[in-house]
Amino acid sequence: MNMDNVINGIEEGWKDALASEFKKQYFTALKSTLLVETKTSDIFPSQPDIFAAFNLTPFNDVKVIIIGQDPYHGEGQANGLCFSVSDNISHPPSLKNIFKEIQNDLKIPYPKSGNLASWAKQGVLLLNASLTVRKGEANSHIDIGWHTFTDEIIKQLSFQKKDLIFLLWGGFAKKKIKFINEEIHHILASGHPSPLSANRGHWFGNAHFSKTNDLLISLNKEPIDWRIK
Repeated sequence: MNMDNVINGIEEGWKDALASEFKKQYFTALKSTLLVETKTSDIFPSQPDIFAAFNLTPFNDVKVIIIGQDPYHGEGQANGLCFSVSDNISHPPSLKNIFKEIQNDLKIPYPKSGNLASWAKQGVLLLNASLTVRKGEANSHIDIGWHTFTDEIIKQLSFQKKDLIFLLWGGFAKKKIKFINEEIHHILASGHPSPLSANRGHWFGNAHFSKTNDLLISLNKEPIDWRIK
């Protein structure tokens, strides 16, 4: 895995915003770890998709941020966008509950595809805290430096922009509030869409999708078309 090629291909706005991070010692160590691991393990997502969230949602276009924890670790699932799967891949439980809430909230039919790229292209940054994972091993890259990197992304967005909408689902995502200036940004928080949380009443009915669009309209921004295309 040649991470330098991945970095060179990142969208220019993100490349500028994160230039100093790519030069730091922790990121150099992260690259070395990935290089070693790819010789003995399958790493997801594939190299071209590691920075898919940034390439599909340019830095200057970010309006909404959804924070996930870890890429899917099953064959063919991860595509670089949190909660999203590639076309023709069955929907994981959390994604099913996301679509069910959209169906309840906005009366949008449940989609065939679980690929959320159409959201990303409208300014929804679908950010996993870890950007890679070993095949079959959830959270296997939790300690290799990705969290330092993605925390810095949240800080940069909070510092450089205003009136962003952060959707924080579950305890892990809510911990990121400390990096967000709540005086100039908007936070919608709820339980996680995983069955464990959703079935306890902490997810369904949060109406985050209509609330996000109401906020965007109040800010004179284009609302998100949450249909999957």
